[in-house]
Amino acid sequence: MPLSPLSLSILPAMGAVTANQWDALVDNDQPFLRHAFLHALEASGSVSAATGWEPCHLSVWQGEQLVAAMPMYRKHHSYGEYVFDWGWAEALERAGGRYYPKALSAVPFTPVPGGRTLIAKHADAVAVRTLLAEMWREQCVSQALSSWHLLFANEEDVTAWQAQCPELITREGVQFQWRDRGFGDFDGFLASLTSKRRKMIKRERRLVDDQGLTVSRLEGDAITDADMAHFYRCYTITYHERGRPPYLNHDFFERLRQSMPEALLLVQAFLDKRPVAAALYFRGTDTLYGRYWGSEIVADCLHFEACYYQGIDYCLENGLTLFDPGTQGEHKLVRGFAPQRVRSLHYISHPGLAAGVAQFCHEESRHVSAYREAAFDALPFK
Repeated sequence: MPLSPLSLSILPAMGAVTANQWDALVDNDQPFLRHAFLHALEASGSVSAATGWEPCHLSVWQGEQLVAAMPMYRKHHSYGEYVFDWGWAEALERAGGRYYPKALSAVPFTPVPGGRTLIAKHADAVAVRTLLAEMWREQCVSQALSSWHLLFANEEDVTAWQAQCPELITREGVQFQWRDRGFGDFDGFLASLTSKRRKMIKRERRLVDDQGLTVSRLEGDAITDADMAHFYRCYTITYHERGRPPYLNHDFFERLRQSMPEALLLVQAFLDKRPVAAALYFRGTDTLYGRYWGSEIVADCLHFEACYYQGIDYCLENGLTLFDPGTQGEHKLVRGFAPQRVRSLHYISHPGLAAGVAQFCHEESRHVSAYREAAFDALPFK
């Protein structure tokens, strides 16, 4: 019996498809692509047309079966993306064009590398990408979108799109990740470091103790609504210190606590038995992801303890081999987090802007490659 032809539709919200349909396409090591995570962003109002993130997810069907999907948003600004294109927008607008709205395939507010094109194993990946490309190109015309951007895709996804759509512009960046090299435990990790860095980490952890702080971890259903409320209060402090409102609201985190508790790890710091700081992690099959942090107090080295050393400890105790602690860098490098290449792809409708962006990304990549090589040389391992 012949297979049904592929058809494509646009989902105006994650609620338009079931969790079982969507999650059947998702790698188990990627909690941020799960239906529960993306739906919580929308249902909480953190992601919506009102916040400049208008959902228009692409879905590919074979009969009544969902065989591929790609999260996509019409963006009316460039906040919350972590691949900065404000200069591109200014260049087009100076030339009399309009950069916003644009199309974006990414996980909102989450610069974590992973597959962005979710394709069932039995589906024809080339045919799927052809259909998806036809749709985002058509959307750029019919919706007057300046561009389409695929952010923080993994190497497999980037390579496949490059082969299929040569006009896509590649932009490179660097993130820092910790990988278990067979350390065994935290002492084994310390033993792999140079004397200078080993002493530094021991001193930083001791400083936390000397300030009367204790740190504990909660997982899954052990995280209460009071724990999450305190975490959120700390999370908002991080943004208010920068003079900005937080991207995410309390309802978003509470929805995650209810819908995907098995993916959550909460690190709490206490002073005189009172919680004063918190860091929220996410767990995949093999990877730990550090995402959100905040503190009600100023304490030496507490951020390093809650956001890095507790994560390394957890990975070693639970057999996770990779720890992605979030964006930014050199302070991670000296603590054993190695530089990794991350890539994004960009389709620009305006020929002049496309040429300028391509040249910029080409030149930028040389500097990024040189920086990555220098960072490898600065790793603290013996």
